[in-house]
Amino acid sequence: MLIHSLDLPGVRKIASGKVREIFDLGEHLLLVATDRISAFDCILPDPIPHKGAVLTSISAFWFARFGFVENHVIATGVRDFPAVLQPFAAELAQRSMVVKKAQPLPVECVVRGYLAGSGWKEYQTSQSICGIALPAGLRQAEQLPETLFTPSTKAASGHDMNIGWDECRRLVGDDVAEQVRELSIRIYEAGRAYAAERGIIVADTKFEFGLLDGRVILIDECLTPDSSRFWPADQHALGISPPSFDKQFVRDYLETLAWNKTPPAPALPDEVVARTSEKYREAFFRLTGRALGE
Repeated sequence: MLIHSLDLPGVRKIASGKVREIFDLGEHLLLVATDRISAFDCILPDPIPHKGAVLTSISAFWFARFGFVENHVIATGVRDFPAVLQPFAAELAQRSMVVKKAQPLPVECVVRGYLAGSGWKEYQTSQSICGIALPAGLRQAEQLPETLFTPSTKAASGHDMNIGWDECRRLVGDDVAEQVRELSIRIYEAGRAYAAERGIIVADTKFEFGLLDGRVILIDECLTPDSSRFWPADQHALGISPPSFDKQFVRDYLETLAWNKTPPAPALPDEVVARTSEKYREAFFRLTGRALGE
């Protein structure tokens, strides 16, 4: 079932993001990952089959694996959802989770392990990433000498803005800032090591944390192809931007068009939709060893 947007009659929707719909269940929230895909901060008109299920299933896989950090998950199986959601079982299957209500922190916790994307662009001009000085002579897609924590603000629309460590501490407080930095690096490095055994390089990622009764907990998604840069290890080479399991395939297609990267976004050819769906499902299979839905 393809879902581009979702309303659940009788259940109050409180937010609709680039990918997720959020519903208020009273004590808890319902997060639903649609099949929407965005690029250059624009939501595209064509949904990607299985994308929402892949994102939710990969997040659930990691949440269960990382026992050293508390997360927001209450239930991921529809059969365990409240009775009010049972009439919508077909729409919610695989793509949704019931979660604790936490107060989201106003920062994105970005972790970088390889020189890629905006970090590579900055390094070429200033030999630094987010103001953190790096050795000379590093090449594109090269592993960094150490894992970097480079937080950003969370923008409701448009691009997030990188912030320095001092600004991160000012926004969330010294103690919470130290906790999220330590946890972000630990989760990333544990995920990177596991993925490496399965032929995937996790180049970088971002996490979100929230406060629940004063405790820092991991929320939103975790190490998915939407929040991370996944490279197939057997195609990794220095000096180029490696192919990836994320939506880079879509971005590359859009770059060939005479589109000014403002709404409305152009439609995607069937071939691009199918190939993107295939990449998401392959990422899930490589990480978990099972096909989606098994």
